[in-house]
Amino acid sequence: MILTVLIWGQALINCLGVRGAARISNIFTVAKLLPLLIVGIAGVVFFFIHPDIHLSASNAPAQMPGLSAWLTASLLIVFAYGGFDGAIIPTSELKSPRRDPAFALFTAVAACTLIYLLVQWAALGTVPNLAHSPRPLADAARNVMGHAGAVLIAVGALVSVFGNLTANLLGVPRITFALAEQGDFPGFFAAVHPRFRTPYVSICTFALLLWGFALIGNFTWNAVLSATGRLLYYGAICVAVPVLRKKLPGGAQIRLPGGLWLAGIGLAICAVLLTAVNRGGTLILLATSAMAALNWFLVRGKQAPAPDAL
Repeated sequence: MILTVLIWGQALINCLGVRGAARISNIFTVAKLLPLLIVGIAGVVFFFIHPDIHLSASNAPAQMPGLSAWLTASLLIVFAYGGFDGAIIPTSELKSPRRDPAFALFTAVAACTLIYLLVQWAALGTVPNLAHSPRPLADAARNVMGHAGAVLIAVGALVSVFGNLTANLLGVPRITFALAEQGDFPGFFAAVHPRFRTPYVSICTFALLLWGFALIGNFTWNAVLSATGRLLYYGAICVAVPVLRKKLPGGAQIRLPGGLWLAGIGLAICAVLLTAVNRGGTLILLATSAMAALNWFLVRGKQAPAPDAL
């Protein structure tokens, strides 16, 4: 019942207009970052107040984990650090699509890096045997701020999940909408509501899939699956860099030096991490890839529909 209300309630808000959906996403983004920032800063202050406490030795692993454990952990890190790229998805509905996404993207990466470093520092310095803690952030917050800190992180976790939901429902349906608009996806995904001017078919389809996966699998299963999907389109973006640089030599607003080398390194990282996907995730990826290939076969050679026909 809770999943149904949260997912379909957000789907309704997104169908009613992008402005309201973006406002809710912004509010929950700030709300989910504040508890992490507070705990991170409190951990730094704790170090200065108690400089005699050193837990680094107790957090050192008894033996180095193997390659498989590193790759599995890295998949979860991809999920944890991912999402900043969502800022560039709804660009067609921005006032300054060539200027604002670049600023938002670099700001998000910088903010995530700072907050994750602070939180990791606080956890390593305040929680003994951190790797064996089932609730590392809550334990760190309790050690630094008492019971109120643990409650803050617990509430922050709930807000974070809901914030992630709002951001995904705002951004991901715009991908299927754009694909259909360009003739690379079934045309009905490009349908726009006559009154609210939102891609309601794409929004409802994504909400249905999201609702189904949330009911079928647990958090870790869905997180790994999400990270795996991100690796596929991150790799596709890396492959697209040399192609787009050749086709549109002056089309980039920001052109990084050594971009082709960076794209190659990124593609190699994605390929290595994909080897850690479990059997269930592999089967889902194969099924998705088969559907994508079938879709490509059906739509190849078709012209993109005219805007008035959508």
